[in-house]
Amino acid sequence: MKKEIHPENYRQVIFSDNSSGAKFLIPSAIETKETGKWTDGKEYPMFSVEISSASHPFYTNQEKTIDTAGRVEKFKTRQSKSKAPAKK
Repeated sequence: MKKEIHPENYRQVIFSDNSSGAKFLIPSAIETKETGKWTDGKEYPMFSVEISSASHPFYTNQEKTIDTAGRVEKFKTRQSKSKAPAKK
């Protein structure tokens, strides 16, 4: 690693996948407020992500719907309100 090119707060961070429960320890400069214990027993800053390579359908080769913000319900509501186009 080259010296003096990384930010001051560049350190190991635990990224926790909310969808699958997987955790990754990766160097990062992301700002966090949480901390968590890693398998080595040490405390590290922790950042939660909605989806990662452990739960993304492209990497897992499993098709599933991950809806954390109610997007599917909003879409279905909009679709039910719209009228079907008239056929000629």
